[in-house]
Amino acid sequence: MRIALFTETYVPYINGVVTHVKILREGLIKLGHEVLVVCANPDTNRYFIKDGVLNCPGVSFKKFYDYGLASPISPLRYKYIKEFNPDIIHIHNEFGVGYSGASCAKFLNVPLVYTLHTMYDDYLYYIAPKPLIPLAKKTTHVYEKSLVARATAITGPSKKVSEYFKSIGITDRTVHVIPNPVEIDAFTPDAATEEQKKQIRERHGVKDDEIMVCFCGRLGKEKSVDVLLNYWAETVKPDEKFKLLIIGEGPVKEELEQQAKELGIDNMVSFTGAIQHNDLPPYYAACDLYITTSLSDTNSISMLEGMAAELPVLHIADELNKGQVVNGVNGYIFHNAMEMHQLLLKYRDMPTEERQALKHAARESVAKSGAETLAKNLLEVYRIALETKKLEDAQKVQ
Repeated sequence: MRIALFTETYVPYINGVVTHVKILREGLIKLGHEVLVVCANPDTNRYFIKDGVLNCPGVSFKKFYDYGLASPISPLRYKYIKEFNPDIIHIHNEFGVGYSGASCAKFLNVPLVYTLHTMYDDYLYYIAPKPLIPLAKKTTHVYEKSLVARATAITGPSKKVSEYFKSIGITDRTVHVIPNPVEIDAFTPDAATEEQKKQIRERHGVKDDEIMVCFCGRLGKEKSVDVLLNYWAETVKPDEKFKLLIIGEGPVKEELEQQAKELGIDNMVSFTGAIQHNDLPPYYAACDLYITTSLSDTNSISMLEGMAAELPVLHIADELNKGQVVNGVNGYIFHNAMEMHQLLLKYRDMPTEERQALKHAARESVAKSGAETLAKNLLEVYRIALETKKLEDAQKVQ
């Protein structure tokens, strides 16, 4: 099968969508399919294909997850896609490149698969001032409806996507829930030597007998790290041997650092700043637990990477993502600061054998979330889309 994957940004830039598309491409190729990734490239002013990637001239939109933006209309881009002759077009974003993917699918009369990765209602503050957010939300919903109407099949990483579509009035479409992937072989508990782990922990003021708890992600308001800091300040005491490591960069990083100081917990909290994706595995390997209070994620790849590195997860209750973290299997769910604190103490005081079993179970829970699993899941969606398109075309002829 010949598959064109449309994404606004691709490697070397890193975010959840890029990681998803990269792993999907690897899985599809491993299963014998031909893949062309179509992306915006802010570093070029010409179209070119290199290593299976069609680079399209674009501009950088660093304010929003390092996305590149390209024109939604390009005869030359269409020419390249027509020459590739895809059986399926799969779009992973909704901006210029994503819109052009939908247009190419229409012109070439091939099935369009659309994956919604992002709950955009939680991200509108990136592009609109507060007074205009209600209008931006309405506009976004209208645009989402138009994309869904053009798609032959729709997927999302969790049930949250289906509920989002229902909330904006799309009630007659099936959303195929395909969980996000993780690079199992890269994120392991053995990704760092004992000396490397010690260096990372010492760099952030963590002693050998302390529990290092981490969160990893872009530091934007939607990740609710401010809630995590408030919970930590409310319950965790300095002598309880916990340290919190916030991994990542983003627009509210300075605000969060100031918040930690004002709360008087800056001696228990350390911010790493930006860490390149290839350098992340040793950080996870040096930690003991992963924690998040974010309700904006659909199926956090950072969290999955933590699990792959044998980090049990403490996750704030999120009904629409229920089942991603299972109490006592790969982590624990908490509803408030007090429950979070109790779970931290529970983990700290666990017998070594029980702690190791929990760590092992965390990795096992994502062990089948690699490239081939993702590719096989989506190939089934592609098969459904091809059959649906064939029926639609037959009905038009009649």
